[in-house]
Formats: sequence, structure tokens, C-alpha cells
Amino acid sequence: MNATHSPPPPLLNTLTPSRRTAFNRAFAVVYTCAIVALFYRHTQTLLRSKTFLSFYVTLALFVSDLILTFMWANGQAFRMCPVYRKEFPENIEKVVKTSDLPGLDVFICTADPYKEPPMSVVNTALSVMAYDYPTEKISVYVSDDGGSAFTLFAFREAARFAAHWLPYCRENNIDKRSPDEYFAANYSTSSETEKIKKMHESMRMKVEHVVGIGKVGDEYITNDEDRQAFSKWNSDGFSRQNHPAVIQVVLDKNRDKDITGHCLPNLVYVSRQKCTTSPHHFKAGALNVLVRVSAAMTNAPVILTLDCDMYSNDPRTPLRALCYVLDPEMQKNLAYVQFPQEFHGLNNNDIYACEHKRLFKVHPVGFDGLSGPNYVGTGCFFRRRALFGDPSTMVSPETKDLGPDHVLNQPITAPSVLELAHHVAGCNYESHTKWGSKIGFRYGSLVEDYYTGYRLKCEGWRSLFCYPEKPAFLGDVPFNFVDVLGQNKRWAIGLLEVGLSRYSTITYGVKAMGLLMGLAYSYYAFWPIYAIPITTYSFLPQLALLNGISIFPKVSEPWFLLYMFLFLGSYGQDLLEFVIHGGTVQRWWSDQRMWMMRGLSCYLFGVTEFFLKSIGIPTQGFNVTSKVIDEEQSKRYEQGHFEFGVPSSLFVALAMAAMINLSSFIMGLINFLKGSNREGLVMQLVLTGSIVMNCLPIYQAMVMRSDKGKMPFKTTIRAAILASTIYVVASPFTK
Repeated sequence: MNATHSPPPPLLNTLTPSRRTAFNRAFAVVYTCAIVALFYRHTQTLLRSKTFLSFYVTLALFVSDLILTFMWANGQAFRMCPVYRKEFPENIEKVVKTSDLPGLDVFICTADPYKEPPMSVVNTALSVMAYDYPTEKISVYVSDDGGSAFTLFAFREAARFAAHWLPYCRENNIDKRSPDEYFAANYSTSSETEKIKKMHESMRMKVEHVVGIGKVGDEYITNDEDRQAFSKWNSDGFSRQNHPAVIQVVLDKNRDKDITGHCLPNLVYVSRQKCTTSPHHFKAGALNVLVRVSAAMTNAPVILTLDCDMYSNDPRTPLRALCYVLDPEMQKNLAYVQFPQEFHGLNNNDIYACEHKRLFKVHPVGFDGLSGPNYVGTGCFFRRRALFGDPSTMVSPETKDLGPDHVLNQPITAPSVLELAHHVAGCNYESHTKWGSKIGFRYGSLVEDYYTGYRLKCEGWRSLFCYPEKPAFLGDVPFNFVDVLGQNKRWAIGLLEVGLSRYSTITYGVKAMGLLMGLAYSYYAFWPIYAIPITTYSFLPQLALLNGISIFPKVSEPWFLLYMFLFLGSYGQDLLEFVIHGGTVQRWWSDQRMWMMRGLSCYLFGVTEFFLKSIGIPTQGFNVTSKVIDEEQSKRYEQGHFEFGVPSSLFVALAMAAMINLSSFIMGLINFLKGSNREGLVMQLVLTGSIVMNCLPIYQAMVMRSDKGKMPFKTTIRAAILASTIYVVASPFTK
């Protein structure tokens, strides 16, 4: 009698270890031996120092190399067991009925209608509302920390447009479901398409007109509902400080239908209460308000967090995430599924290295072989349960109606539901609760995404990296150099707030997560201290070279080969990883140039600002990165020109380094050609020459450009004075 076997369940995902793992481990061993030899030489040189100068120079290089070694060791955690995953969204319907798919709450945060244009936020929302997913299971929550009537107006207009846009996407099976992106690309023309396009342009013109005049005019208020919605803003002004929370149900799936009769997703506008007497915790606070408001209204088991400019590029993305969320082998301790941040609008060479390929693509693959990638703030599907305690013990909120297991049986417009939603969005609601510490997104750092992901991992949760061939989400990049550096400075401060806290990754993290995960998180927590070796190697060898002093081994010495191996080995492995993950050599060059520039500017200033804050000295507050596109800046960006057009102290440090390196390279080259200590100056010439190459955009901005993106003359003069001062002060010690 033949035994019958049931067919295996449909495959939802696969995992493949990287073929480079063995090479990475072997190379790490060899490179470690080379580092030990380097410090043996440093120690010998220190002990043999006969002058204060030689001792100081060697000690400075010793400390710098120690930091570089620390960061290199942390970075090896990503290379020990990288893995690649593949998911099969077409099998979801074989595992679960469409009617049984989990609900999805989408969180979109915005804070300033002038830096984050309402139409950009609207396009992001429309792209996820049009997912290939049951619309009755989608709820979109928009947090407006600016409390702007313009943003609310834009979403009320978007609700009308959605009734036409969603069925159009569904019936024509289009991939790009952000209206802006769809109509900017090549699309098939028809009378229906032209009609939708005109509606979209009409919506855009209305919204931009309202923002331009600074008021929602009476001509746009067409009914009593609109009149009630906007009267408060037009009388109270733009500021929402010390005002009650505002929550408006713009679309209700039980009430609103599209033109084909299908229900529309829920769309809820939330402007939390903010007052000067209570901390609001920036984006983390806004997200926690959305967690509570959504718990009171829909309480979906899956949450998607999105930046306001990060639109959906693949309508099947929720199904890809469910390939892991619904996998019974992963459900027990899975906190979230992270998609990579990818960007449109990058110029050919990505001059500002905004792609952040290591952060968003290379390192998450290595993270995934451990306990999973870090949360990067957008494109992340959370299990709501993960925000309430560890996998084995749920931390109950102060109100049972906010718990992840609470079952809702009332419509979102019910008075009791709206009353609770307004209550939990109040500025004093979190006082004496566990929100921000043990529940929800965590407080304590400007980089709330990094800190939240880290704390969840310490509690025993894991995550997964979903890296499909087609980008799931695409976002905007800043075209302004000072915005790029300002954003990175904010990250630097926030990362140090974690690395040097009682939850430090190198102590608490290693103990809670294990050595490799602790090292991986430490790589980012201490990212800003790259400023120390970068600054040292950008000034010290150059000042010595200006005075003809050699501080590196001669070409004829065996130690020269060690230095070459350390340099070429590190850069070679980095280039290999960059190219394997879809990068180009030119973009890699831009990336390492920006690494140097960040170290001399935003990292250095971030470290300084962090320590000033630590001793109670007030510093600059939080600034939203602008997403507004200036046409002239955009044109210069496309041409590959850096934007130095605004005065900034961040540019002064860069200009100083550029001047000192160029001067030392010219003087060193002259001495080399004269035959003065040729063998001893080769390494310093190579180092200085490479920095000069990296500084070419700075030289162009100082002396060769006449457009508005050139460096201000005052900045150049300040840098020249400071560079001259450094040279004059250092010269007596180097003679």
C-alpha cells in the first residue's frame, strides 16, 4: 500500500549565503596581521623619539590609526556572514485568502510645507493608496508636525483625485503609481489618460497657489465640511503651538467610494498637540502619536513607515513583505522587514554620495546574516506587536484600547473613537508612561530610526532585508551641498548620543546582541569619530611636507610595502563591494571624496556640537532637510557642480584643507624634483596629491566659477587667513 504525501507548502522566500564569505574571513585574518605590524612600528618609533616633535607626530598618527583600526574591526562584522534573500509574492494567494490578508497602516510624516512641499507628500500617499492590495485593508495616516492648512488642503484635494486615480491604476495595471512620476515618464496616451492628467494638474495648481498666497482662499472652500476644516487655521495662523490636536478623517472606507464603486482606503490627517512645556521628541514623537491614533482607529497588525518624499515604485511591495511576515518559521521574533532606500534624480556621478550604498545596500546584506538590518527610517514594514515589549513578554500600554491585540468594532468616525484619538495625540499624554522607553519608537537620539532598530534588537527581535531587483521605493536627494552636510551633522550628533549613552553599542549592545551585532551597530554609532583620523591625515603630513620633513617610511624600506598593502587592501575591498552592488568606479570615487569632506566638516562639527551639548552649552536646534527643488541648483547639480553658494562655517574647514594640501603638494613636488629626500617624501606626496584631487570641486568653486554656486569670497578669505595661521604656528615646531 503506497503512502500518500501532502504536497509541500508554496515557497514564500529563500536564503542564499554570499560566495565571498570565505574570502572576507581569510582577508580579515591577513589584514589583522598587517595592522599588528603597523602598531609594532608605531610603538618602536614612539620609544625611539628623541624630540617633542617626533613624539607628538607619531602619537597623533598612532591615535588616528587606532581609531581607523577600531572602525575597520567594527566593519568586519558585515563581512562575516552576508546573505541574499529572494521572495515569491505570487505565492501569497496560495497561502492566505485575500480576505484574510492583514490590515496595513501606513505612516507618513511631514513637518514644514515650505521645505517639504505638500504635493510631494500627496504623491507619496497616493502611491501607497494604489497598492495591489485590498483597499479596505489600507489606512494612510499623515502626521503634519507643521500643523499646516496647506497640507490638509492638499490631502482633501488628493482625496477627490484618488477616486479617479486608484481605479485608473487598477484597470491599466500601471507600475508607477505616484502621479508625478507616472506623468513625467513615457505613458500611453488616451482620452482617459489625458483626463486624469488634467485633474492632476488642476490639483497641483490649486495646492501650489494656496501655498504661494499663504492662505486657503474662500474660492477653494466649497462646502460646510471644508469651511469647518479650515476656519481654525485661517484665524489662528500657521503656528500650531499650544493648540489641541487636530485629527480629520479625509477618507473613510465605509463611506467613500471611487468612481467604479470600490471603497477607498482610509486617509487620516493628524496634527498632534505641541506645547512649549512638553518635549515633543521630533519624528519619534510624531510616529508614536501615529501608533496610538492608528491603534484607536484601525489597529492594523502591520505598519509601514515612509518619509514624505519616498514614494512607492512597486505596487506589489506589501506582498513581498508578507512573504516574510506570514512565514511561520519567522513570525515568532520578526520585528520588521526593511527595504533599501533608493533614489531618483541622482546625477551621473552622484557627487554628494547621497546614494549611501554601504548604509542602504552593502551593510544590510551583512546585517541580515546576523540578526537583520537596522531600521533606516523609511520603507520599513513593522509588526505592530514588536513595538510593545520583547518577543516573549508584551509590555501593555496604559490604555488597553491601544494594545496590538485589541479588536476594533467601531468605524473610525465614531465619536468615541475620535475622542480617544484626540486624547492620545495630546502633548501631555506620554507623561509617566512607557512610551519612548519600552513602547513604540524610542527617544534619546536625533537618529530615532537607528536607535529604535538597535533597541529592538537588544530586546531579542530580529529583522530581514528585502532587496528586490526593482526598487520598492524611490526618494528625493538634496541638491544643496550645505543641506547634505547639515543632514549628516545631525546624524553624527544622534549617533554619538547612542554610542556614548548607557545603552552604548560597544558595551550594552555586545552584551545584549552578541559580539558581531554589537560591532556592526558600533560601526555606525561611532561613525562621526572618523573626523579625528581624517583631520589628522589632512593636515599633519602636509604641514610636515611644507617643511621637507618625512614622517612615513622610505620607498626602499620594508615598512613601505606594509603601508601600501594596508592602503590598497582596504580601498580595493571597498571598491569591489561597491561595484558588486551595482556601483560604478566614478560613483565610488565620489563616495570616498565625500567621506573625506564629511570628516573635515559635518563629522568634525557634529562631534564638537555633541560634546558642547554634553556639558550644557546650547547649540543649533533641529532643522528639516529641504525637499524643495530650485531650478538653477538642479541644473548645476545635473552638470556635476558642487553648490557652495551660501556662507557656512562647514565650508571654511574644507577650504582650509584644500589650501594647505595644494600648497604642500606644490612645495613637496618642488623639493622632490630637486632631489631632496626623494624616498622619504613619496608617501606624503601621494597622500597629499590624492587629497588635492578630491578637492578639485573646492578649487573650482573658489577661483574658476562665476555662477551662484561658487564659494562666497568671505568664506575663501576666512579660510585663507586660518590656513596661513595654522602654517605660521606649526612652522617653528616642524623645523
